[in-house]
Amino acid sequence: MRKVSLVLLGAAFGATLVTVGSQTRLFSGGSAIAAGSDTYRNLNLFGDVYEKIRSDYVEKPDEKKLIEAAVNGMLTSLDPHSSYVDSNSFKEMQDQTRGTFGGLGIEVTQEDGFVKVVTPIDETPAARAGILSGDLIAAIDGESVKDLTLNQAVEKMRGPVNTTVKLTVLRGAAKDSREVSITREIIKIRSVRSRVEGDDIGYIRITQFSEQTDDGLRQAMQKFQQDMPGDKLKGYILDLRNNPGGLLDQSIRVSNAFLEKGEIVSTRGRNADETQRYNARAADLSKGKPVVVLINGGSASASEIVAGALQDHKRATILGTRSFGKGSVQTIIPLGQNNGALRLTTARYYTPSGRSIQAKGIDPDIVVLQDVPDELKGKDETKGESSLKGHLKNGEDEKGGSQAYVPPDAAKDKQLLAAADILRGVKKASNAAEPAKTPEKAAN
Repeated sequence: MRKVSLVLLGAAFGATLVTVGSQTRLFSGGSAIAAGSDTYRNLNLFGDVYEKIRSDYVEKPDEKKLIEAAVNGMLTSLDPHSSYVDSNSFKEMQDQTRGTFGGLGIEVTQEDGFVKVVTPIDETPAARAGILSGDLIAAIDGESVKDLTLNQAVEKMRGPVNTTVKLTVLRGAAKDSREVSITREIIKIRSVRSRVEGDDIGYIRITQFSEQTDDGLRQAMQKFQQDMPGDKLKGYILDLRNNPGGLLDQSIRVSNAFLEKGEIVSTRGRNADETQRYNARAADLSKGKPVVVLINGGSASASEIVAGALQDHKRATILGTRSFGKGSVQTIIPLGQNNGALRLTTARYYTPSGRSIQAKGIDPDIVVLQDVPDELKGKDETKGESSLKGHLKNGEDEKGGSQAYVPPDAAKDKQLLAAADILRGVKKASNAAEPAKTPEKAAN
């Protein structure tokens, strides 16, 4: 079995976090599979085309860009999450896992030629500018994104701190267009935020799974236990809404904070000998207190690993709306000094009971829809992984379309209020999943 070191579950890139929360690992080597004679004949075709372009194109092409475009085209033909990462983006990806990077503060993917916002990061320029999960970016500084790769679009959104970028944003089923100007900043991700809810519940929000997450979670839980000793602490609300993912090892540690034993997640690739299983150690930091996990259509990958593990072990009540369904594993394969890396889909995630997250997501035990403002109705539903062109298929019962709106006013947050009621015994938690409901559509 090949050895890897965990890097990133979110494939985040500097200025704007790129992807939907894909689990990413740094790969240092592995066995090559011999290619057949047909493969080499096809490679000759590539070489012939490259030489014709290099010698006969009307203008002298940039040969490095030509090769990178060919490599990226080969990768993007596989699935939405495989791509070429240039050397600058690779460096910024590594910087991002440490929780600090420059840019706008949005996580994006590509859909139907547009750049799609997975979620804005809390307390960043994008969030303050009103960018929403599900928004489509059609142009950057007046240039259409239709002919750009995802990496090229991300590169255009990057830039020096305190400079401004203008995005043309399409929103909702009618694709209402608006211009949004955002000033770039240094983005410092505080992945864990916590507070006492009422005077008896520990509320913990994880915005993404970075290197800081496990320590932040431990500190928050220890403070809750000091401030609310004994039976005063009714339990924990773990808020993973609009969390696109992050480091795999951090999602495992977060799950382990509420588990004593058992499998947390497994990854299964093309070859059976590459299956990996990650198990909990006796380290339930919550001391058995009740837990409610909040998820929605913007909760992806690492968030789904945590929700799936706690749901399968019946350790938590999962509440909200169905998650995104990002259940594939991306491996980052460095290509040598100054040559960037490949981001290649190599496996799928499975919950402890053997459920595949891919294109299905996690169905909550209790479905609670938010009251969406009239101007946003029908405009804040994520279509999920199953809507992405070229996504990995997962049988006939793929699911998509889930509300991702979270009210800025906690007093109007129906999911948060319902979670608090459960922990206080006002409502009894149910392990029977209610059927998902379709958010109300806006009249067009």
